[in-house]
Amino acid sequence: MKLLVIVPINNTSVNEEILKSVKEVAAPDVEIDIANITEGSPFIQSRYDLANNAPHVIKLAQKAEKDGYDGVFVTDMDMCGVEASREVINIPIIGGFRANAYTAMMLSQKFSIITILDSVKDLQLDHIRDFGIVDNFASIRVINIPVGELTDKSQAITRVYEESLKCIEEDGANAIILGCTGFVDIAKPVQELLKNDGKPAPVLDPNQLAISYLDLLVRNKLIQSRLTYVYQDIKVK
Repeated sequence: MKLLVIVPINNTSVNEEILKSVKEVAAPDVEIDIANITEGSPFIQSRYDLANNAPHVIKLAQKAEKDGYDGVFVTDMDMCGVEASREVINIPIIGGFRANAYTAMMLSQKFSIITILDSVKDLQLDHIRDFGIVDNFASIRVINIPVGELTDKSQAITRVYEESLKCIEEDGANAIILGCTGFVDIAKPVQELLKNDGKPAPVLDPNQLAISYLDLLVRNKLIQSRLTYVYQDIKVK
């Protein structure tokens, strides 16, 4: 199996650690490559960034199919360019949000989202409403750390842990998803801290969960429904 991870930002700073992270959970027969767009915004922290970067993601997804990849993971919780790409390629393509949200729903009654900034909070609330999972949603809380500063792992782990504890104790969450794929190597330490506090809630790693879900789709020979996403034979320019 050959999978491509698309980093939907004009910035290679996160490529190496994301690739390392997804390879940790990949099966031995899976080859994973990573590529990022070379135009658009350097980070996705708003609806504008999503719209600005999406066309470049679509072109890269089309190229991935042409180059023989079996599936594509766009490493973005807000699924930059994913919905449109599903109409123009015949291999599965996913973002991070649904794979993580639906896994949290399999493991718990209610989940919360820990995300980066207020600028994406309402955007991610839109996903909860759009996918009809309001009844399974406990809360969303922000750590007020932009994507570019998530490299300070100690600070990020502390802030995610603090907000996760509030989600469990105050909001009724039974599981936690991380609302940014820039949260690399954060989930497991936070889960351990919660467990030590007597709050054994699963904390999902956004990239590892999504690549595992993409693997499932490819192995089961499943792609996006052509009744939902009507195929358009648009060639890569």
